[in-house]
Formats: sequence, C-alpha cells, structure tokens
Amino acid sequence: MVMNNNNGNWLGLDSAVCVVTGAAGGIGREIAAALVGQGARVVLLDRDEAGCAHLAERLSVGAAEPVQVLACDIADPESVRRAAALVESRFGGCDVLVNNASVLQPGGIEDIDLEKWNRVLSVNLNGYLLCSQAFGRSMLARGRGRGRIVHIASIAAHAPQTWSGAYSAAKAGVCMLSRQIASEWGARGVRSNVVCPGLIRTPLSAAFYADPQIERQRCAMTANGRIGEPGDIADAVLFLASPRADYVNGAELTVDGGLESMPMALIPRPGFESPVTVRQD
Repeated sequence: MVMNNNNGNWLGLDSAVCVVTGAAGGIGREIAAALVGQGARVVLLDRDEAGCAHLAERLSVGAAEPVQVLACDIADPESVRRAAALVESRFGGCDVLVNNASVLQPGGIEDIDLEKWNRVLSVNLNGYLLCSQAFGRSMLARGRGRGRIVHIASIAAHAPQTWSGAYSAAKAGVCMLSRQIASEWGARGVRSNVVCPGLIRTPLSAAFYADPQIERQRCAMTANGRIGEPGDIADAVLFLASPRADYVNGAELTVDGGLESMPMALIPRPGFESPVTVRQD
C-alpha cells in the first residue's frame, strides 16, 4: 500500500475503529490516548469500568468522537462475545485490536498452585485468543487490508521471569499465537504482530523505583540508560496498527531500550571496562 507522505494523517489511523483491552492500566491508557490523538475511534475494554469511564471522559475532550467504554473480562468467552457484538452494532466492526490486558501471579514452578497458573493463562493467553477470534471475524468478513491486531507480550517471552508463575509461558504463547494468526489470516487481509516491552514505568511497577539505587541499577541494565515509559510502547503500537506497517506481519518488535543486548556488557571483564559513565538523570 502506497500512502501520501504530505498529509497530517501520516499514520492513516484517522476514523479507524480501535479496541484496546486492559485500557484502564498504565500502558493501555497511553495506547488509547495515542490512538485518540491520531483521530481514531477508540473503544476501551476492561473489567475496571469506572477506571475506563474516567479515562474516556478525559480523552473525549476535543476528540472528533467520544471514546466508548465496554466492561469486559477477556477471560470470559461470553463477555468477549458481547463486547464484540456491541462494537459490530455501533461501528460496523473493528479495524484495530490491541490485546493488552494482563495479570501477574507470583509463584515458583516447584509448588505453584494450578489455579493461579491457569488464572494467568486464562487472561494473558486465552483472553488474547478469545478477543482475536471475536473481533477478528469482522476483519476477515470485510476483506483485504481491513484488520490489524497488535498483541502486547513482554521480554519475559524470550527469557524466563522467575518466581512469576505462568507469566513467561503465557507471554511466549502470545508470540506464537500471533505468528499463527498471521500465517492463517494474512492472505485474508489481517495482520498480527507483537510488541515486547522491557522495563516500563507504570503504576504497577512504581514500587520498584521508589528506591533511587534500584532505579539506577535498572537504568544501567539498558543500552539507553533509562527506564521506558508507556508512551514508548504506544508509539510502537501506533506504527504496527497503521497502514504504514502493511508489509509487517507475524513480527515481534522488542521495545526495551536495548536491555536484551546488554548481557555481555554486564558481565565483569577486567581490562575491557567501558570508559563511558552512564549519566543518571
């Protein structure tokens, strides 16, 4: 698809119907705000209906169209079906689905309770499948080039996040689910890609940065020398959700400030130390 560079709607998301799950959370909020900023018609999905309603009120100020809110538990097939039906009736279908909702249950592999394990899988993996199916059907029905799905996984999909139960297993599953969707639906006009965030500062992770020493240590683990912000993830989602990424399908975009490139740099090697001191602002 060739697009005109000389226009304000460079990303081509103006009036696109975009559904964001887990929209009340830190990354979800930023993704929703970024989409609204591009002129998209945005629907917020979350179990936290009140949180989404507050966000929708704020984002609707000055927007071309009010942001919509739907209470939805993505682990519940009937809840997802109802949400997809409402989007279909109000907008004629979904153009962009951002699978972002996620939960975390601590626990070691040796003795983690199966209920906790399954709870994480039910949201972080099964929920992504349910939403992809429910919202993807209208994408498939409308034909070529009308559907884009962006899944939020994690660098924990590439390396085990210990003592976190099924989190890494679920996120690795999301990456393969996305590739399978891309392989099966690509020829029918639906793209599926993954964003894998690294260390991102959100309300849920705020406690990690209460200690300045911990923050300095974490910053030093990234090539960029800083902790990521939700906006860093939103920018990546905007690209993958847009027609600008029309030939990107089944891909994983790691947004971690170079964290995954750093292991060898962090291993002590006498005589090979960097002369550069990373500035911590």
